[in-house]
Amino acid sequence: MLKIILIVAAGMIATSNAAEPVLAPQTSNEREIKIVVTPRNLPDEAKNWEFEVTLETHTQTLNDDLAKSSALVADGKRYAPLAWEGAPPGGHHRKGVLRFKAIIPQPPSVELQIRLAGEMSPRSFHWLLK
Repeated sequence: MLKIILIVAAGMIATSNAAEPVLAPQTSNEREIKIVVTPRNLPDEAKNWEFEVTLETHTQTLNDDLAKSSALVADGKRYAPLAWEGAPPGGHHRKGVLRFKAIIPQPPSVELQIRLAGEMSPRSFHWLLK
């Protein structure tokens, strides 16, 4: 009996997840700093949008305040993050989540920009939402 309940519950979860689009992680590797960004929690009904960010380097210290050096761009408008929740500035490896207020109505695409110290232009990560 327990096994059947788990199969049914798993089927319900799979169906629920299948309805949400899966947005692939994107990577930027410049100036010996690798940034990987993975969108999380971007459905139409979400109050906040989250982007998991991982930074790695072996040549310098990662001192950027990502809440100040990041922006979400949609339909030509820039949105500042609500917060960075993760590793503080410093070190060679950082991981955390950039949290933004959800854009309503949901735009057809979004671009996350991260400008690190010393870079002339921001790193750009694009996703199609619709």
